[in-house]
Amino acid sequence: MTFLLPEQLPQWISLLLIVMATLTSAVTAALGVGGGVLLLAMMALVVPPAAIIPLHGMVQLGSNANRALLTWRHIDWKLLAAFAPGVLLGAWLASLFLVQLPMQFLQLTIAGFILFLCWGPKVSPLALGRLGSFLAAGATTFLSMFVGATGPLVAAFVKQQHQGDRFRTVANFAASMSLQHLPKAVIFGSAGFVFSDWLGLLVLMIAGGALGTWLGLKLLARQTNRNFSRFFNILLTLLALRLIWQAFS
Repeated sequence: MTFLLPEQLPQWISLLLIVMATLTSAVTAALGVGGGVLLLAMMALVVPPAAIIPLHGMVQLGSNANRALLTWRHIDWKLLAAFAPGVLLGAWLASLFLVQLPMQFLQLTIAGFILFLCWGPKVSPLALGRLGSFLAAGATTFLSMFVGATGPLVAAFVKQQHQGDRFRTVANFAASMSLQHLPKAVIFGSAGFVFSDWLGLLVLMIAGGALGTWLGLKLLARQTNRNFSRFFNILLTLLALRLIWQAFS
């Protein structure tokens, strides 16, 4: 298997990333959120900076697409149809501004929205409908091109739409994130990132993520909606606090 691994990384680091892709996919499938941010934090320690967000985006695309496929019966196709055009708009805007935006501002903004959606008053049904989904998709896709960690914000938004149903939350979050990660291949490829140099590692990490998703969904089935909602809010809050800590550290 080692001949598939990239020359840019020691082999043991590549193998560690494959294991982490498996474990973090299981976390997201079982708890609804968190795995993508954990994997991003790990990759930030060992992957060259210019490769972090493109590689993370492709691994998350594979992981989320697989999870959406396994839970397709729970997907809200009408809202997903409203989410897709927003993704295209956000990706197009991001392609015009592939520069370093103020990271602290982005981190605090994302954290604030996450905490509001978890613990604030219920959002108006209008904001959770097709227009709200379109705007949320555009904003979060734009931000994800720069910080790569908008998954918790999308998850908090999806949770508001499907309160109390753990399978609908997991399925629609996976479908939404699949759409959001898809344009990264085009944008970063056009910007000069050579995905072929990392193709073997990407395939193995996505395969590991598929295994993790299968295990995580088994754990999800054993939970109750009430426990899932509690763990979901707590985990999102911890991720938001981590963003705040990063912004001020």
